[in-house]
Amino acid sequence: MGSQIDDFCSLMELEGHGPDVYVGLSPDYPWGRVYGGQVVAQALRAAASTVEEDRRVHSLHAYFIRGGTSDEPIRYEVDRLRNGRSFTTRRVVARQSDGAILNLSCSFQKDEEQVDIQESSLPDDAGSPDDYESENWAPLLERKPTSSSSSGRAATWLKVHGPIPDDPILQACALAFASDDVPTEAVSTSHPKIAEVRDGWIGYAELFIGASLDHAIWFHRNARADDWQFHDFRSHGLNGGRGLSTGEIFTSDGLHVATVAQEALLRERTR
Repeated sequence: MGSQIDDFCSLMELEGHGPDVYVGLSPDYPWGRVYGGQVVAQALRAAASTVEEDRRVHSLHAYFIRGGTSDEPIRYEVDRLRNGRSFTTRRVVARQSDGAILNLSCSFQKDEEQVDIQESSLPDDAGSPDDYESENWAPLLERKPTSSSSSGRAATWLKVHGPIPDDPILQACALAFASDDVPTEAVSTSHPKIAEVRDGWIGYAELFIGASLDHAIWFHRNARADDWQFHDFRSHGLNGGRGLSTGEIFTSDGLHVATVAQEALLRERTR
């Protein structure tokens, strides 16, 4: 049984276990394994605990090695790769008793006064969160899938249940937590049998074996992830049981907050 965690800040409260080692707990999830976005968020939180406060995360790259279980804590081991004048780099390995479950690298940058140009824009068909009904799978994340979703595309309004303090790292961790929800859904829309899925996760699991394989986030601008953000992902197709999706995340007023890429496993069951 997982821990009774019903707010995001409690999820991010990692316990120190020696130099640069932190331990986190997990709630239960409907599909039985630990949610990948949680492990990415906790790994980022662990890395940030070893970084100077004037530096903010600008990118992370993660490999999901094996599925985690909520029945035991997750150990996050941080490796201080570099402390530069402008950039700081960390590597984090998340482990449970069966071995490593995640390998994450992340980079932090000191704030710089430079030009700020936004080329991407909130899609015209995004609508408003008030236009859609909630379809939640866990108490920490509120989600409102939109009518924009179609073959090769998944678009959803998401927010992490708050309030979350006005801390750039915690807000970045919340965005990382939410960012693992839509990419696999976008990949699944490319599969010809996705129309046969009924009864949500149960029906999905009867037809497919699915998992996140690797995940990357580029953080462009600071924004509150406990306010509604629009996650707009497109699939690049399927090959060899793998699919790639890329997406952009916007605030409700059109600020481009982050870009995300993920490769997912989508394997049709044969028995």
